[in-house]
Amino acid sequence: MAGCTPTQHTNSAQKAAPQATAPALPGPATEKAQSASSQTATTQQEQRVQSLIGEVENAYSDGQANYRKGNLPAAKSAFDRAVDLMLTSGIDIKGDPQLQDEFDRIVDGVNALEMEALKQGNGFAPKEEPSPADVASDVTFAVDPNIVAKAQSQLATTKSDLPLVVNDYVAAFINFFANTEKGHNTLLHAFQRYGRYKPMIERVMAEEGVPHDLIYLGVAESGFQPRAVNAKSHAGGMWQFMPYGNYGLERNAFVDERFDPEKSTRAYARYMKFIYNQLGDWYLSMAAYDHGTGNIQREVQRTGYADFWELYKRNELPRETANYVPEILAAIIIANHPTQYGFDEITLDPPVVTDTVTINYSVDLRLVSDLVDAPIDELEALNPSLLRLTTPTDTVFDLHLPAGAALVYQRRIEQIPESKRGSWRYHPVVSGDTLASVAHTYRVPVSELSTANQLEESASLDGIEALVVPVAPAVAASTHGVLYTSRRGDTLVSIADRFGVSLSQLRRWNNLTGFKVAPGRRLRVAEPAHVVRTRATSHRRGSAPSAGLNDPAPKSKTGSGAPATRKRRGTGRHTAKGARPPSLSKSGSGAAAKRKSSKHVRASN
Repeated sequence: MAGCTPTQHTNSAQKAAPQATAPALPGPATEKAQSASSQTATTQQEQRVQSLIGEVENAYSDGQANYRKGNLPAAKSAFDRAVDLMLTSGIDIKGDPQLQDEFDRIVDGVNALEMEALKQGNGFAPKEEPSPADVASDVTFAVDPNIVAKAQSQLATTKSDLPLVVNDYVAAFINFFANTEKGHNTLLHAFQRYGRYKPMIERVMAEEGVPHDLIYLGVAESGFQPRAVNAKSHAGGMWQFMPYGNYGLERNAFVDERFDPEKSTRAYARYMKFIYNQLGDWYLSMAAYDHGTGNIQREVQRTGYADFWELYKRNELPRETANYVPEILAAIIIANHPTQYGFDEITLDPPVVTDTVTINYSVDLRLVSDLVDAPIDELEALNPSLLRLTTPTDTVFDLHLPAGAALVYQRRIEQIPESKRGSWRYHPVVSGDTLASVAHTYRVPVSELSTANQLEESASLDGIEALVVPVAPAVAASTHGVLYTSRRGDTLVSIADRFGVSLSQLRRWNNLTGFKVAPGRRLRVAEPAHVVRTRATSHRRGSAPSAGLNDPAPKSKTGSGAPATRKRRGTGRHTAKGARPPSLSKSGSGAAAKRKSSKHVRASN
């Protein structure tokens, strides 16, 4: 703040005064200093408001652009960011007419666009994407001789490490995926998503020594959506493992490694190898992955045929399992000859590239977001195995960060005491920031903020790169989350503001869109410890798995606290190694039963 204190300018006046029973009036110089100080504070506040409005306008414009392109999920994300920027700014929206006008305009604009979107479908909520196997469940087996002839002629040039066969059953699925809009689009989207995980999956399959083309079970299981969940059977992840059984995947209140793309892929490869060692045939192994090894063994013993196609023709298999192998073979053939089957437009999604830091402490994703300057939604997508906004306590966790962020994260996290990483925040200092304004933003006392950063309360932030913010930990929520019953006049915006959460979080926890909420509705206002589930129309049968797969714990790292960060030039870039794989135990035998959903959600980007 500019100016001096009154006593510095009134000493001479006080000496000349005949008595000192009343405080001396400030002189003209003091009045000017106070006026200048007031004007400076006002100017700084106006600058913050203008800067905030600029960010809000940019986010809103981005949402409008995506809306016009028909990209509703991206539009929703941008609109939510526009609203959340104002809610989390720390500025009293109602106390600033200009900001209030901006807030009302943005909310009204988003409401209008969402109402328009609802007329065309389900608003800004992303459409649930079924897997190709789900949409193919109603295939009729009218065989096109031309399809059979074409596919058989292409077998000689089809590269596969599985023994490919083309018959009427396979041809029916080729026809469905090639010549129906529903089949074509669903398979196309699965192929596109495969691009995100292609390098990782191919590497893991090669390391585990299983056929490359077993990758295409991911087409049938989930369409390569890592957070796919079956609401009935609770099978989950890219490879649709059941929540019980020892596959070498950790599952607790914080994480479910069925949703970790690399760890679940390695578990899948090892489990397929385990099944093959029992059955000695890849087609039977594929059927067993769906129906259960024990079930397939009993059907082989009952009929005397260790041949998938004989079991198929004799109606020994459930319809879902009988269709499972032909649809996978159809996907392999189409993937090898895409243009011949009308898939000219396949453009693989770019691979997911991350830095991975192995940690042995709990850290809140909001703090991670501050440290690496990445949106929370991006961090959630990079860490799909996390069930909460915090990493596990008292165990190691492979935290995936945007590419190039590992060194920045490791350098900055050292400034936060390990015991405080579940609640404290990291605030990069921008022009106009003061200790008082930062304290107000995060609702902490100035004295605590200055102490945490080893600064005087009156200290300037000139030359300070960032502050650590000692936010008090929230009251721990139960596994069912904290509930609030909405009242008349409530909106999702006002409820989010009241409980200090973002609008997008409140919507996600309660499966809501828009801003309105009816009185009397019970809402989750804290992170629930569960996985978002979707509707399902199919369910595969089988018994629980007993093949043992054990996961060794990786080594851990530690960190400590530090004072306020002074500005410095340059940051390092580093790409860390990926997650460590689980190892195979040869104990146990019997069947695997796991299943997919007909609708899936939350593919990472």
